Amino acid sequence: MAGDTPALELARALIRRPSVTPDDAGCQDLIAERLARVGFSIERLRFGAVDNLWAVAGDSGPLLCLAGHTDVVPAGPTEQWSHDPFSAEIVDGQLYGRGAADMKSSVAAMVCAAERFRTAQPDHPGRLAFLLTSDEEGPAVDGTKAVMRWLADRGEHIDFCVLGEPSSSTHLADTLKNGRRGSLNACIRVQGRQGHVAYPQRADNALHRLIALLNDLTTHRWDDGDAFFPPTSFQVSNIRSGTGAENMIPGEADAVFNWRFSPLQDAESIQAVVHEYGARHGIPPDAIEWRLSGVPFITEGGALIDAARRAIRQHCGHEVELSTAGGTSDGRFIAPTGAEVIELGPLNASIHQIDEHIDADHIDRLADIYHTLIGELLHG
Repeated sequence: MAGDTPALELARALIRRPSVTPDDAGCQDLIAERLARVGFSIERLRFGAVDNLWAVAGDSGPLLCLAGHTDVVPAGPTEQWSHDPFSAEIVDGQLYGRGAADMKSSVAAMVCAAERFRTAQPDHPGRLAFLLTSDEEGPAVDGTKAVMRWLADRGEHIDFCVLGEPSSSTHLADTLKNGRRGSLNACIRVQGRQGHVAYPQRADNALHRLIALLNDLTTHRWDDGDAFFPPTSFQVSNIRSGTGAENMIPGEADAVFNWRFSPLQDAESIQAVVHEYGARHGIPPDAIEWRLSGVPFITEGGALIDAARRAIRQHCGHEVELSTAGGTSDGRFIAPTGAEVIELGPLNASIHQIDEHIDADHIDRLADIYHTLIGELLHG
């Protein structure tokens, strides 16, 4: 579309590629071609069904990594969208499309910021890198997690990392994420004995025992949080039991639940509490399958947050709030290496929703913020 700025044009080109996880749909090829033109060395990393991109410019010094994902969640029922989810329409100044907010617009802004910086200062101190994956919205096994193992094997260390996740709440860059809570998932199957509801003495109601356990877990006070993190939370997401007959006592009951936990907890401490409650209701530890999605991480301060504050102040005219709220991100795979990590991106109000959209003008403002931040950290 005539009149699009380079960042907006790139964002629309990326949205038009239906890169539903783990399919990259050519997004990384488009980005790699542009980065190569401004001196980035390009390495494509294919792990399983996942495409990853690692690109680096610069010879030595601190490494600043701009990270993100090119995959998106499914569009859902397309007939409910006001515009085709992969057409990248602009209506009344709003850019619509799956990935507009999460997170193709910020990826486009990062690429354009890097192009501008490298063109103006090709001999800058330090190194600038991109880490992109098509596996953030999926299992997140063969994406950033795998790339970080690959980098460790090469002895490569990231000093600073900016993820373009949609961090803003009500206006652009009002919030940046300087950490995330951990996420622990559990699936439980309680075994009882099926029977007739009129003869409970001849049965063992698995659902009653499951409900008793869940009551203990929902009323348990896990912790009070700390200066950076809210208290650990527990949520039940699914329960299944019975045959549908109103006169049968269920012999099995299943549930799925999740903790979003602060650094005051870890997987082992949570599991110990669950096993203790489970023992009270005759539920053995092997009735539960656990999956740890990520551990808490935090960047309390440092050069990266300071640079982000100054860049936001310069281009938005306000102070930014630090937050650890929300879900998980690929920062959980990067922060444990010792890198300073933040998430800074567009408004998150419509992510994963029908008619996902952002203000089209925000993409250029993001590019300006990223450009200033790069210059501050690499002393350009």
